[in-house]
Amino acid sequence: MARVLDTSETGPGITRLRVDAPRVARHWRAGQFVIIRPTADSERIPLTIAAANPTAGWIEVIVQAVGRTTTEIARTPRGGELADVVGPLGVPSEIERFGHVVVVGGGVGTAVAYPTALALAAAGNRVTVIVGGRTKDLVILDDEMRAAGLDVVVTTDDGSVGLHGLVTDALAEIIADGRPDRVIAAGPIPMMRAVAETTRRHGIPTMASLNPIMIDGTGMCGGCRVRVGGEVKFACIDGPEFDAHLVDFELLGRRNRAYLEFERSQRQLVAKP
Repeated sequence: MARVLDTSETGPGITRLRVDAPRVARHWRAGQFVIIRPTADSERIPLTIAAANPTAGWIEVIVQAVGRTTTEIARTPRGGELADVVGPLGVPSEIERFGHVVVVGGGVGTAVAYPTALALAAAGNRVTVIVGGRTKDLVILDDEMRAAGLDVVVTTDDGSVGLHGLVTDALAEIIADGRPDRVIAAGPIPMMRAVAETTRRHGIPTMASLNPIMIDGTGMCGGCRVRVGGEVKFACIDGPEFDAHLVDFELLGRRNRAYLEFERSQRQLVAKP
């Protein structure tokens, strides 16, 4: 059991939880995740560790309530307990001194981009973060990254805050001003695919964090299979970060859409009183 130390609402249906997990906090590196089950009979939910304090022994995760189990996690109150918090899992982000790195976060994917951006800055890189959302309320962690001294560009689909447009619009402007040395994308699959296509024509090394397709977290379920450079990989154990220019996003998108009807039915069940 892991006790929830604090909770806060980051946006509509988006909750930030601080969880007592001292062993995870001591060993965590940026880019890694945990598997959480709110109750003993719940499904396994992989969530990126957004922040950790090894001295105090806590980690923070950000969860968007989109189905039954994520809603249960989000509703866990301060002082409540989660049945399982297992990790850290996955391969840490590659943190080196690259030069100018652009980190792109879309929606809740910004929770993945956040710790990686901070780690890259600590390693001596110049870091520009592009934070995107459909609307103002879905833009998260931009204030925290500004407070950390990072250059932050906000975009929204509806223009309610920041630049009116897509993250790739902002990325194209940055590239036009001076080619960055590396780009990292975390967010919805279509967004990451668009980022990869934007940087491909300029030959900019680009990584994509394939957290959205993970399920089991151990490679046993096979649900996060992805073809990278013609080889089959598993996002949870071989990633979650891969060379975005080698990821078969077309195949990945088709597989991801296969569960849309089931996910829609589960959301309807959760919405019922």
